[in-house]
Amino acid sequence: MLDTIPYAQRQRLAYIDFCLLFRGSVHRNDLVQRFEVGLSAGSRDFAMYKELAPENLTYNTKEKRYFQTEQFVPLFEHDAQRTLVKLANDISDGFDAIGDVHFPVEAPSTLNVPNIFIVARIVQAMLNGRAISVSYTSLSSGNVTRELVPHAIVDNGLRWHVRAFDRKSESFRDFVLTRVRAVNFVDAAPAPHEEAEADHEWQRMIPLQLTPHPHNIDYPKAIEMDYGMRNSLLSVEVRAAMAGYLLRRWNVDCTTNAALRGPEYQLWLQNRTTLMDVGNLAIAPGYDSKGE
Repeated sequence: MLDTIPYAQRQRLAYIDFCLLFRGSVHRNDLVQRFEVGLSAGSRDFAMYKELAPENLTYNTKEKRYFQTEQFVPLFEHDAQRTLVKLANDISDGFDAIGDVHFPVEAPSTLNVPNIFIVARIVQAMLNGRAISVSYTSLSSGNVTRELVPHAIVDNGLRWHVRAFDRKSESFRDFVLTRVRAVNFVDAAPAPHEEAEADHEWQRMIPLQLTPHPHNIDYPKAIEMDYGMRNSLLSVEVRAAMAGYLLRRWNVDCTTNAALRGPEYQLWLQNRTTLMDVGNLAIAPGYDSKGE
């Protein structure tokens, strides 16, 4: 039946589906404002969605909002990788559910694609200020259960992870999304010290000064052009919590004297002292907190 519905209305139905999946609720005004349609048209869209998937939503008369039910099954297929990219760029329209225009541009093969329903539950928790209990497979502890207060989902260039306060270790940590097997909401509301504002590594921005590697590059002008450098210098600001990921992804030599050799090290971190008191730097190439 979806194939017989006009494209514009399918977009709006996909948006309703997307909001129910990732937010857990949707208001008629959300639809009206997003697509600039009248209230009557919005009402018809919700009526159509309820006809197609009657078990997916329930209306709360007090809040005047539709909520996801426990029996919810997405009406559209939401591709995990594309949806994560859209969420990361604040393009939460759900249009991928009905197919975007495809351009002849290829991306690297993706080996790490999280379960879309796991992602949806975590996003719901973040948007609604909820804590969650997750079944997680840890490299050091195997299968464990953790109570988390998530506040961000991040692409570190190699895989997706969720940044969250871990109630067991009482600290903010990164958890790989593909290692999460199940997510459930818990009643214990987040405390102020568990929320994003208290994540100092996340809130703190640090400057990185990158230059062409002084020993591994014969023609540094090529590197300057690759990274849009000015006077052989690229200055970027990054969250302290993300610094290690960026330095690893770009294979930045973090040694004091640019000591790493090999064609993969095309950049050198000129101001390595900026990394003082930054955690998660074990993956930064050549970084030694002692400065050796």
